[in-house]
Amino acid sequence: MTDLSSLNENQREAVLWDKGPLLVLAGPGSGKTSVLTHRIARILEQSKGQHFRILALTFTNKAAAEVRGRVEKLVPGELSRVRLTTFHSYAAELLQQHGNHLSFRPDFQILSNDADREALLDDVLGRLRKDMAYSLPDHFKAAQLLPAVTRLLEQCIPPDQAAVVLQQANVENAIPLARVYAAYREALHLTNSLDFPSLIAESLDLLDKYPFLVKHIRKVYKHILIDEFQDTNHSQYRILSLIAQPDPSTLFVVADDDQIIYQWNGASPERIKALRDDFGVSELQLPENYRCPPLVIELANALIEKNLNRSAGKKPLKAVKQGEGGDVVRVFRFDDVDGEAEWIAQDIAKKTPQLRTDCAVLARTKKLLDLAGRKLEGAGVPVYYAARKDEFKSAPLRMLHAILRLVNSTEDKQSLARLSKAFYELEGISIELAPVLSRASADGKDLLRCWLDEVKRRDALEEETLRLLETGIKPLLNSLNYRDFADKLLKWAEACQQTSRPDENAFNEFDEEREVWKLLLAEITKKFDGEDVSLHQLLHELDLTSKTLPKPPEAVPCFTIHASKGMEFGQVYLMGLVEDQLPSWAAVKKGDNSLEMQEERRNCFVAITRAQESLTLTFSAQVFGWPKQPSRFLSEMGIEL
Repeated sequence: MTDLSSLNENQREAVLWDKGPLLVLAGPGSGKTSVLTHRIARILEQSKGQHFRILALTFTNKAAAEVRGRVEKLVPGELSRVRLTTFHSYAAELLQQHGNHLSFRPDFQILSNDADREALLDDVLGRLRKDMAYSLPDHFKAAQLLPAVTRLLEQCIPPDQAAVVLQQANVENAIPLARVYAAYREALHLTNSLDFPSLIAESLDLLDKYPFLVKHIRKVYKHILIDEFQDTNHSQYRILSLIAQPDPSTLFVVADDDQIIYQWNGASPERIKALRDDFGVSELQLPENYRCPPLVIELANALIEKNLNRSAGKKPLKAVKQGEGGDVVRVFRFDDVDGEAEWIAQDIAKKTPQLRTDCAVLARTKKLLDLAGRKLEGAGVPVYYAARKDEFKSAPLRMLHAILRLVNSTEDKQSLARLSKAFYELEGISIELAPVLSRASADGKDLLRCWLDEVKRRDALEEETLRLLETGIKPLLNSLNYRDFADKLLKWAEACQQTSRPDENAFNEFDEEREVWKLLLAEITKKFDGEDVSLHQLLHELDLTSKTLPKPPEAVPCFTIHASKGMEFGQVYLMGLVEDQLPSWAAVKKGDNSLEMQEERRNCFVAITRAQESLTLTFSAQVFGWPKQPSRFLSEMGIEL
């Protein structure tokens, strides 16, 4: 039996809850991950021998992996009965299994970066301009139109309703824009492709049109758990509403309305209100904070209570840690932001290497973080930024990824171009695309086979490279054994690394990305525990997952507040606490009680509650040449300047 003795009374009540749908309002550092994992473990223990599964949706692969690892420790061997994944990954699985109803094949490609999406939109615009029935404005360009197409997709607007929606919103060129949107969605179908927003839009369309699929999902997944529910947008909530019906009694939702900081991406306090109205959820609160020192909790409570649209009866955070001496909270004012960043860098640099690894610099904007990062590097302190990385950078990993994509999608011209570019950087052999495309068209062969034929005609081919092509790619085309091929290509790349290459930058980040590949492969394999991961499943997971390099042990993270959410650090430096930065210029313009200002207050709340040991708050009289006033949040926290 799972041991619940480490949980407090509120946590145990949430884990053992059996009285219908439940909303757990879990403050920062309240042990919500522990509650989720223990609840999953408890359900698995009590239902041994039964065939239903558990669906647990999170918002990041990191969170899913953490919960997966903890569940495996609590109930070894039972993980195959749990689907722990993100909303987008679950949408991809739905479309793999049932997308044929919408004319998608299971091996669809995910367009994970804007360059691929713009290329597809360019093709759409070219075709529409050739059609005399359409008249598009001359200024319509893919790069400018993509944000509007993305917004329509994120709102899951059906193509036949786009014109009305755009006209009601008084959007200029509403009718031609609606045509472009409809043609883009049609092009996704024709090319068997999906991008991030269309994964959700098409999944919702699938569940709306085919109610029997909803019944099937509910038959398979008896329990549905949602982590970080406050981050859901309207479309994700609609998917949840469909799969949780008609019996939502086993719905278990963890949220915190004080940590809604993705309003720009559709998150809203209205989502929690809708959950209450639609599902009649009971509520439990986890106000105990095990992370922060008591003084930080005092500041956080004083700040967040100024927000007007919090849940009724929301309890203040309760510090579990004992009071600590020393400079738990420090506040410093500087004449200009350059001096502010320099002081932070020097303050961190003078710490021992061991203490430095416990520090993090947070700010509202990337511009501030870039300045702090430069100062830290100037002081001899390595820096780590948490930027999302959709594609590999090193030539060997780009070559590997492109080949796997071409095996999966035999007419993928973008991947063919990427393969040829990476191969040139590694071997100095230029393979023109035109002959490859012509041969593929004339012979009816796929692009990768034709590319191989073209490469092998070159006399300059090295013996090791020829061996890779013959004993690596050829068998891959027949067996789809991507693991064996990846091992061969990476060993070949290691050997290449020892000799001079045509492009000296070809191996930039290779050693790190090789480790990232291994980590991702291991995590994807674990996620599909008990199942063989097909090539298209692997590619979908790769495209949905950031290829960000792991943080070097000695590096100091410089994160935006958004990137720091869900994390914790020993010593937090929050810089740029001035008006027009935190809170943002837009929030200041909207006013003190605006939704924008309340979100900025939540941003500040999230930032300060990352601190485990100490919190340093800094601000300047001048930021990037502009005079600034101290942030109103300082006085709201009760800090006297």
